[in-house]
Amino acid sequence: MQVIPSAPLAPTRAKMPRPLIRLTSMQHLTIVTTGGTIDKIYFDDKSDYKIGAPQIGEILGQLGVAFQFDVIPILRKDSLHMGAEDRALVRSTIEAQPHRHVLVTHGTDTMVETARELAHIEGKVIVLTGALNPARFQGSDAVFNIGCAVAAVQTLPDGVYITMNGRVWDPAKVRKNRDANRFEDASV
Repeated sequence: MQVIPSAPLAPTRAKMPRPLIRLTSMQHLTIVTTGGTIDKIYFDDKSDYKIGAPQIGEILGQLGVAFQFDVIPILRKDSLHMGAEDRALVRSTIEAQPHRHVLVTHGTDTMVETARELAHIEGKVIVLTGALNPARFQGSDAVFNIGCAVAAVQTLPDGVYITMNGRVWDPAKVRKNRDANRFEDASV
């Protein structure tokens, strides 16, 4: 058997496809907080969790983000205790904001329901995120999910999205799998 060496390939410049995302120059991010696990704190004397102050402002401050942001804390609830009035408050708060980019921290159990309620808000990019473990806990997914949400809110077109588990989800096509403790395609 004779081995014939291949000729070296000539360098070529392949034409790169245009990115599918639209990069925007986000100068300001409005953050609406509703509570949820991301903001839970543990009380040793009661062996109980309570929802504390929003953690996202401190997280973004520590990361030294290159944009301005404001945090609007409207609720401190576990999302299982959120009802129609609470979702209406989230919606009216977002609609009243002058800025286009909105990030909502939310409990994961009913995040999908709230995202669907916000679906008809026009002229804004709204991204909901949360955490499966409190932000104050070592190894929490909170910082990762917030980072994903910040990237998503800057690059996606107007609409409502969920960022969890390293993915961007369409609220109409996602569900939380409570047994596996993750978000997944609703059609599976």
